[in-house]
Amino acid sequence: MATKVSSRTASEGAHGEVSLAAGERVALRMWRDEPPNRDKPTTTSPHETVGYVVSGRAELVLAGETVSLEPGDSYLVPAGTEHTYRILESFTAVEATAPPAK
Repeated sequence: MATKVSSRTASEGAHGEVSLAAGERVALRMWRDEPPNRDKPTTTSPHETVGYVVSGRAELVLAGETVSLEPGDSYLVPAGTEHTYRILESFTAVEATAPPAK
């Protein structure tokens, strides 16, 4: 069965993420126009995350290493790895999580 979720009407999560299509083993979400100078709290997640930067700039701090993210970059956050994001410019990215982030 096909599932369609429009980003215009999708629900927003507690951390500002927009929940997109999700299945039993993978979910898609979008961080849309995250404002600059907004550091995300450091977290560790049970899911693996791959992402793609649509616009803006950020730094991904992953297990103490800082990685610059710009439009066209993709990234991986392994499950169980402590990480955070520093938003440098209004930031939009699409992420897939497996298993689906709750």
